[in-house]
Formats: sequence, structure tokens, C-alpha cells
Amino acid sequence: MNNPSSSGAHDGAQNGAAANGDARLLQLKTWLQGLGIVDAASARPASADASFRRYFRLDVLPDAQARLGVNFGATLVAMDAPPERENTAAFVKVDALLADAGVSVPAIHAQDLDQGFLLLSDLGTTTYLQALNHDNAATLYAEALSALVEIQLRSQPGVLPEFDRAFMLRELNIFPEWYIGKHLNATLTEAQSATLQKVFDHIIATCLAQPQVFMHRDYHSRNLMWMDEKNPGILDFQDAVYGPITYDAASLLRDAYVSWDEELVLDWIIRYWQHAKAAGLPVNKDFDAFYRDFEYMALQRHLKILGLFCRLNYRDGKPQYLGDLPTVMEYVRHTANRYRELKPLVKLLDDLENRQPAVGYTF
Repeated sequence: MNNPSSSGAHDGAQNGAAANGDARLLQLKTWLQGLGIVDAASARPASADASFRRYFRLDVLPDAQARLGVNFGATLVAMDAPPERENTAAFVKVDALLADAGVSVPAIHAQDLDQGFLLLSDLGTTTYLQALNHDNAATLYAEALSALVEIQLRSQPGVLPEFDRAFMLRELNIFPEWYIGKHLNATLTEAQSATLQKVFDHIIATCLAQPQVFMHRDYHSRNLMWMDEKNPGILDFQDAVYGPITYDAASLLRDAYVSWDEELVLDWIIRYWQHAKAAGLPVNKDFDAFYRDFEYMALQRHLKILGLFCRLNYRDGKPQYLGDLPTVMEYVRHTANRYRELKPLVKLLDDLENRQPAVGYTF
């Protein structure tokens, strides 16, 4: 879920990895040396990632720009994606789709899909998460949402996998397995399981009824890079699908890593809706109905994320994601409290977490 961006990691980190028997890194460096574009010895970690992919930033060889007649900049980024675990071909395919849409994505300078290696242009070291503040948020989100409209305008069915009912349900089921089962160490009764399934059915039905477009699926502050021109740089798009039109806006504006006052988010989502409608995208013509779609879509994503962050901790040994659980849970409770069909989810969470129910308005 993260990006090949900011690191702060020391140049010597890769030497330690090699000394510890990092066969993949040695394999990558051998491939890079054969390209004659970058200094393979300069490889240093460029990010941490929630997947099995890794990224390394490298210095371009002094004569490469003149010899190849291409302005690579001072650095490039190498992707290491083990082919048995990651679909590098999907990254290449979606990269071309997004480039055709006119948005900023890494240029692919070299590839070896059999080994799972790519050499990419460097979109910089500053993520949206690092750059955002109250002074620039309106501008940065406007640019990100404008880029999103450009992507959605190029949408067509049959190009990307479908984000269908089975797909959504697989994601939602990560929540009871890893958040409820592992994190809370709780077992649902038959009645509780039925309640949760009914909530899932409401969410899925609402999301499936939405118009379908190209969907990045992780369009948020850690996967968008702040750039001087053609902002934002877009990363981590290899899992793109064809799905509900509100998904990426929900991913961006109901971000698991940064939250904003509801009044600000409402203003930004209204502006996106107006822009999308003017551009001819099939958003719901009634804003209240569109906003309900947006909230249900965000809830589907957040329930998945609660389970996913717990899985990253308990299965993959990445405990840092647990620190973002409170933000995500606040989104879940706030949304579920607003809609009558979702109220049983709040009661279920209260029962599991031994909390007293909060008083709120229901629509």
C-alpha cells in the first residue's frame, strides 16, 4: 500500500542486506549492471511497502544521459517484485493506461518480467502525506481529484479485472477473520455472524449499483507524490480494477493515514462531483445520493483495512500499521451511525469491544 518514494534510509543499508544473504538484491544488482544506465552499487532502499515489493533508488551513471540521449534525471528507482508473489505485468499494463490518460506515472526504462524487475523514473521523495497541511490541502486535493477525473474518463469495460460481488466480499471477510478473530480474539455467535453478513449485503448492493470506471484501488496520500509539475505523481496502481466510481475519491478523502474535518471533506467531494458531472462522468445527478454512495464505498474499504492492518501485524510482522487502526475505526463508526441499515454494525462493535452505545443521528 506504500510507494517507492521517501526513505531516509542510509546508502549502506543494501550492503548489509547483501551480507545477510539477500539473494534478490544481488540478482537485481546483476540485472542493473547489465543495463549500463545506473550505478548498481548506489542502490539504497526507497520505501517500506505493505506488499512483497521493494524499491531501491539508484544514481544514474554520468555518461548515461549523453549516451542514451534521454534525460533520466539524477536518480532512477528499481522495483523488486518477486514473480511468485507479485504481478509485475499488471503494473506495466496499468502504467500504460494511466500514461495514456495524461496523468503523471513513472516511465518504465527497462523491464524483466520473468525476474520481476523494473527500472522506473523517479517521481521524487515527497509524498502527499508528507506535504499536506491546512494551507495547501485544498490545492493538492483538487489536483489529485482532477487527475482522478482524467483517469475515469478513459474507462472502458473488459480491460481491467472487475471489482464484483465476490471481490468485495473477499475483502470484507478480512475484517471478521483478522480484526475480530485475531485482534479482538473474539468468536462471533451465529446471530452476530448473520448480522454482519446482512450489513455486508447492504454495503455490497449499494456499491454494485454504482456506475463502473477504472479504479486505482489505493489512491491515497502515501501513493501520491508531490511534484513541481503535473501534480500528483501516481504510484502503486498495479492492483487497478474496473469498479464503483466513488471508490478512489473515498480512498483519497477518507484516507487511513490522514483525516480532515468533515466540512472540508464535504467541500472537496462536492467539488469533485461537480467536476465529474461537468466532464460527463456517470456520477449520480443527485448529490445526496452520490454522497451516500461515497460513504458506503468508504465503509467497505475501511472494514477491509481494519482486517488488513491486523493481518500485516499478526501474519507479516509489520506492527506499524496498528497505529492507524483508531483513525479507520472512527471512520467506520461515524459512517455506520448515520444510516439505519448500518446501525447493527455499531451495536456489534460495541458488544465486541464492551463499549456503551453513542447517541447520534440516523438517516
